[in-house]
Amino acid sequence: MSIPFWCVFISALLIFIAKAPVAKAMAKEGGGRYDNHHPRAQQARLTGFGARALAAHLNSIEAFPLFAAGVLMAHTTQTYGFLIDALAITFVVSRVLYLLLYWWDLHWQRSLVWVVGLVCSLLLMLSPAL
Repeated sequence: MSIPFWCVFISALLIFIAKAPVAKAMAKEGGGRYDNHHPRAQQARLTGFGARALAAHLNSIEAFPLFAAGVLMAHTTQTYGFLIDALAITFVVSRVLYLLLYWWDLHWQRSLVWVVGLVCSLLLMLSPAL
């Protein structure tokens, strides 16, 4: 499996890794109980770290399709090489940093790495034309 495909796999895992702090915050909000009957209602009540963790998780879901599409566009046009690998790895690193910065409430740094990830996805999509 190629490096960009491994990066797609890791990015998919990051969606679920980002859910763990949300579940922990939900349990704390619910007095030690995760409400599996009404998880969305419980998530809506989260504040502070829990709300940031939920937003980071949701953004991970939102960022994934664009990145996966970029990798697939590069792959189907047989656009390979160092640039494609570097863009895919940079995307994954930016998403890990994004989660950490969101959890730590470092807002402008988070926005900066979000832009890095977005640019990587867009460049992957444009790579056949480069």
